[in-house]
Amino acid sequence: VQLQASGGGSVQSGGSLRLSCAASGSISSININFMGWYRQAPGKQRELVAAITSGGSTDYVDSVSGRFTISRDHAKNTVYLQMNRLKPEDTAVYYCNLDRHVSSGSIKYWGQGTQVTVSS
Repeated sequence: VQLQASGGGSVQSGGSLRLSCAASGSISSININFMGWYRQAPGKQRELVAAITSGGSTDYVDSVSGRFTISRDHAKNTVYLQMNRLKPEDTAVYYCNLDRHVSSGSIKYWGQGTQVTVSS
């Protein structure tokens, strides 16, 4: 499984960005718990920002709820993160993630990070 993330950039506070994460490889042959986006700001731990299950259920960290929307295009094996009303505290490197179910637990796959910078 390979994940290719894109869409980061610099924007002013209040602006919008959309991140994309395209999955390739043996996607159809694995059980996916969820796909999601994590972020890591300098000096902080990586945190899960948004996740979407195979069934379409979504979850968000409180700080982005109502501003960010995660969605998935099954045909394209792509997950999107629409980020609106961005704030300077959203500045971080964002990582795409695929959480795969295996008999012993789960395996996480990561895309390369994409930088999001929000200026005030």
